[in-house]
Amino acid sequence: MKNLVQIVQAISALLLIIFVLLQVRGTGFGRSSSSSSFTRRGVEKLVYKLTFVVTAIFLILSAVSLFI
Repeated sequence: MKNLVQIVQAISALLLIIFVLLQVRGTGFGRSSSSSSFTRRGVEKLVYKLTFVVTAIFLILSAVSLFI
């Protein structure tokens, strides 16, 4: 059981790193430098939401691994 939690935690950590690196600061996916809009659309919105989901999974697994 502990091995499974550690494997899933490692996978979620890698996904979290990838999602954070995909979020380009200030420019985003396809934003031009002259654009003043801060709304997220399309793939950028999906990556933004998935970052929070993967973060929650990682934190829950970290807490669970303390009690196993």
